[in-house]
Amino acid sequence: MEKNEMNMTAQTAESTERHGHGAEIIAVIRSDESPKIMMNRLEDFHESDIADVIKDLTASERKKFYRICTPKMLGDIFEFLDEEEAGAYLNEMDIKKAAALVSELDTDTAVAVLREIDKDRRSLIIDTVAPDVQNEIKLIASFDEDEIGSRMTTNCIVIKEDMTVKQAMTALISQAEENDNIATLFVTDENNEFCGAIDLKDLITARSNVALEDLTATSFPYVYANEQTSDCIEVLKEYSESIIPVLDDSNKLLGVITAQNIIEAVDDEMGDDYAKLAGLTAEEDLKEPLIQSMKKRLPWLLVLLALGLVVSTVVGMFEKVVAQLTLIMAFQSLILDMAGNVGTQSLAVTIRVLTDGNLTFKQKMELVAKEVRIGACNGVLIGLLSFVFVGLYILLFKGKTAMFAFAVSGCIGLSLFLAMIVSSAVGTLIPLFFKKIKIDPAVASGPLITTVNDLVAVVVYYGTSWLLLLNIMHLE
Repeated sequence: MEKNEMNMTAQTAESTERHGHGAEIIAVIRSDESPKIMMNRLEDFHESDIADVIKDLTASERKKFYRICTPKMLGDIFEFLDEEEAGAYLNEMDIKKAAALVSELDTDTAVAVLREIDKDRRSLIIDTVAPDVQNEIKLIASFDEDEIGSRMTTNCIVIKEDMTVKQAMTALISQAEENDNIATLFVTDENNEFCGAIDLKDLITARSNVALEDLTATSFPYVYANEQTSDCIEVLKEYSESIIPVLDDSNKLLGVITAQNIIEAVDDEMGDDYAKLAGLTAEEDLKEPLIQSMKKRLPWLLVLLALGLVVSTVVGMFEKVVAQLTLIMAFQSLILDMAGNVGTQSLAVTIRVLTDGNLTFKQKMELVAKEVRIGACNGVLIGLLSFVFVGLYILLFKGKTAMFAFAVSGCIGLSLFLAMIVSSAVGTLIPLFFKKIKIDPAVASGPLITTVNDLVAVVVYYGTSWLLLLNIMHLE
């Protein structure tokens, strides 16, 4: 018994360190008080704090916790869990409790969590919930995960365009019992086609004789459910609305996407783009099988291997230069690294700009010109610094003459200047080209630009050395 108490104390101390209120929450759940008292005490804590410590409970303690809490309380807590965790906890509940919990979740969250559990158990839970909840879950589940409809929720207030202000207030009050997104009300016609939106404040302050259409913002932004999330990101961010309606192809209101959904969509999209820039088709996780991870990485690695052989072949073409001026080999990585860095910077800027799908040809050319100008200006500065410091290094530490030292450093400075200009152009033009031929520039550009810039840097460096140092200055 003492050993168990010591373990329990250690776990509680660990939770305190990680979660702040974790020790108090766990102490409540582990107490011998009545379920009602425990639930009342848990209500004093924020749902996020409770969600953080569920994983610190044993399986039996979690089952006790599920019984203590009402479905509504569990629903609020589960909104702060990631889908995988929530799915694991849902598996531990009995079907009735799980169904009651699912009914309390926002529909998009419920669908995401249900995707994480066994198909047979998922079917049992869906069959147990109320018919209207079933329909909402099936609606959102019908969209692919990369479509904006898979992220929407039906948690919103809808009123009809032919209502009076008084009737609209009555509809608001009745729907607010089930929906808490009430800051904006959405107006539809008799066929449920979207007409516009009304700000809650405008409705509350309107006189009863004011027509509802006078309060309706008919230019309110909206998205279509079957649009790709990546294509909607800029629209969702641009308008800065806390909630945006989602329509079907017949312009009927299906649901809404909230600010939280928007943040999650942007976060997921950034993570996906980051993975693509590394040459991966999607993000990996710790539990992904080895073969699956290899399949994501291997195709680009094979392409880059072939391009790497081309780079090596080009270096081989300048074998005479390397044999006569062995010292220049020491500075090859300097040229390659700088060209790669400049190309990556231009790529990052271009990928960001390309999220705006309405760029004109003129704007794209202005982007190329700007990046080349930046590359040239930075190239002048970096080239001059390299000329001075590399020259001094060769003069002082390699025992070469001043003429030899600064001839080599001048060649390095000029190579840096030229390589940075070309790399800036390459880092901008390649993603623009892939965008033009309907290939995701984030997928194709990152690894390719790195290798192309290596090729550019090698040709520029050894070509300049061959021309200036061997053929013009005849250095040995």
